[in-house]
Amino acid sequence: MRALLVVNPAATTTSARTRDVLIHALASEMKLEAVTTEYRGHARDLGRRAAESKDVELVVALGGDGTVNEVVNGLLHNGPDPDRLPGLAVVPGGSTNVFARALGLPNDAVEATGALLDALRERRARTVSLGLASGAPGTEDEAVPARWFTFCAGFGFDASVIGRVEQQRERGKRSTHALYLRQVLRQFLEEPHRRHGTITLERPGEDPVEDLVLSIICNTSPWTYLGNRPVYASPEASFDTALDVLGLSRLSTPAVARYATQLLTSTPERGPHGKHARTLHDLTDFTLHSKVPLPLQMDGDHLGLRTSVAFTGVRRALRVIV
Repeated sequence: MRALLVVNPAATTTSARTRDVLIHALASEMKLEAVTTEYRGHARDLGRRAAESKDVELVVALGGDGTVNEVVNGLLHNGPDPDRLPGLAVVPGGSTNVFARALGLPNDAVEATGALLDALRERRARTVSLGLASGAPGTEDEAVPARWFTFCAGFGFDASVIGRVEQQRERGKRSTHALYLRQVLRQFLEEPHRRHGTITLERPGEDPVEDLVLSIICNTSPWTYLGNRPVYASPEASFDTALDVLGLSRLSTPAVARYATQLLTSTPERGPHGKHARTLHDLTDFTLHSKVPLPLQMDGDHLGLRTSVAFTGVRRALRVIV
């Protein structure tokens, strides 16, 4: 088997020595080309090159969720085709690694490499659904390029939090759960639309869902992790179905306290619920419109401001080695 290993040298939980060990372990089982990313978007370019190659059978992403997202967008540059495209394998090296953990992989890079090698020997793989977001037709965002996401997207409040975290990381702060929680508090205190949401969700043949402050789109469950604690925004979300949505129409102090508690105590059977919560399951096509420009995030990557985003849930989009 010929494989391409995409290595993010800035992965937060793997050292250079650990990465060298992992590369040697993988190279002992396959014909491996290892490439270290050098710029933002490099992993996407490498994924696209592998997809257009005639002899690469597997792409291994060694890094966090951002590296995985770039590789996936490269692999699917010309659309999904799990029977033709190289398979994807993930060795977690980021701070959270939601996609890898949602697949059932160990959160330790060495253990995950061992699990990957076992899966290759036993020819274990599965196809997973993915989400696709693009500028909504007929809007000022129509020309925005489409982008795939593996586990979640967000429009509004949570994307604002991620934008704040990225600003802090650019100033030299480490990506920690404490950093995220501080930015959640700061965003809540400064959120201008927390009592009167600006987002409307529209889907074919259904009444619109209006006045949302926050909209979280999940392709799987859990939504994220706080340390080793899984957090379930949409417990029914699955790699076997299309997209789930959690929308909140109120972020007053009592509402935030209630929903934050529900998220922290969420389970695979029960997520946030209540008067101002709306949950939708297995959506293949819908659009989010906002009266004012709001931030958009996908797989934890802040993508700037949008007023309208069209989402598509694509089943059986990608073959993953697990």
